[in-house]
Amino acid sequence: MNREYHRWYSPRLGRDMELLVFGHAGAKVLIFPTRDGRFYEYENLGLVATLAHKINAGQLQLYCVDSLDWESFYCDWCHPASRIHRHLQFEDYILNEVLPFIAHKNPHPCTIAHGCSLGAFHAANIAFRHPHLFKKLCAFSGRYDLTLNVESFRNLFDGHYDEHIYYNTPTHFLPNLDCQWRLQHLRQMDIVLTIGREDPFLDNNRHLSQTLWHKGIWHALHEWDGRAHRGRYWRQMAALYL
Repeated sequence: MNREYHRWYSPRLGRDMELLVFGHAGAKVLIFPTRDGRFYEYENLGLVATLAHKINAGQLQLYCVDSLDWESFYCDWCHPASRIHRHLQFEDYILNEVLPFIAHKNPHPCTIAHGCSLGAFHAANIAFRHPHLFKKLCAFSGRYDLTLNVESFRNLFDGHYDEHIYYNTPTHFLPNLDCQWRLQHLRQMDIVLTIGREDPFLDNNRHLSQTLWHKGIWHALHEWDGRAHRGRYWRQMAALYL
């Protein structure tokens, strides 16, 4: 299997960023790690091995990016407005550095946004905000409202709310979305969401699903037994849905 390590200085982030590429051809999969994960997490969790047959057959090419969550959403010493600002810088890096890098390496017309846990939030958020750039979304065990207080999961903005948070919270901005151009692209996207029936964000996933149906956006919401929030579940999900 082709495996490549890349690192470059990002002027948008003011620091070096790393990523891994797996495969040589096929649909391009942009993969975001979990909250505690790094660019090598997807490989370490065995998900690359799970998809090896598709990767080696030239059906999928994976691009595993690094996380900046400890500088954004989980940067507790920063003001919440600075947290969302850092996230927007990260999105700028993805849109204007990573995606052009991917397009230069691989001309395949299909780009898939994918992630697990907080990575699912990143994948869904960028796909919903920029639907013309993605043909498919695979979001496993995600949380799509970072302002919620659920079980031990707190509001990541400590009660602060502004328009940047609104436009980066899918269950907030999608209900009011009336841009027909964006809605058309969303309705053409293949959207797959998964969540465990004992996951604390089950209701949030159902809310997102109801919002998508209300907007005429076809998708699949798969509810798994138990919490289903570990690598062994994500390996099964990847084999089924990617």
